[in-house]
Amino acid sequence: MRVSHETIYAFVYGPDGQSEELARHLPTRRKKRQPRHARRPRGLVFPPERSIHERPDYVKTRETFGDWEGDLMIFERSQGNANIASLVERKTRFVVLFRNNDQSTTHLMNRLMAVMDTLPQPARQSITFDRGIEFRSWRKLKPGIGTEVWFCDPQAPWQKGSVENLNKRARRYLPRDTPVAALSNRNMKAICDRLNGTPRKCLGWRTPMEAFRDEMMKLR
Repeated sequence: MRVSHETIYAFVYGPDGQSEELARHLPTRRKKRQPRHARRPRGLVFPPERSIHERPDYVKTRETFGDWEGDLMIFERSQGNANIASLVERKTRFVVLFRNNDQSTTHLMNRLMAVMDTLPQPARQSITFDRGIEFRSWRKLKPGIGTEVWFCDPQAPWQKGSVENLNKRARRYLPRDTPVAALSNRNMKAICDRLNGTPRKCLGWRTPMEAFRDEMMKLR
């Protein structure tokens, strides 16, 4: 027998379901259901025209400078809402990591804009994210810092392989039980410097720092 998800939710949020507190077993754990008009289809949050398949080919081939990939590194629940945003420039593999004390999309995008705004606009042309709800305020980036945004297919994080690789390397210094809230700006810079100072075969054994500096010099 097939039961639609609407039937399940109707029971969970009905009198019987509420008396047994069944909502605690749902992913969102909301005690009350949102009104139907408030539940935006994911396709409108991440519209088709922002799909990675619509992204210019030169981004895929790493021909141009200033195209980034972004993600959010999550830690153990005991560390609270603190997390770390990870960014990598696709051509030079240059790394930017910054700490967030809040997982809300508004907080994340405001922090990201503040960090990226220190770069000249040609150095922040685009960012590719996955479809995590933490990126649903992506529309702020174009008017805020002039940065285009692209999204991977659903359940396809491998399409932003550069930042996935970065996260694996960063976990050497930032395991899941890291007390993120206690990390200072100096701690974060030291980790970035270590990652950006490591020679990479894909860069002809230059470091990401050297490659990034060379590209920045071309913008002057």
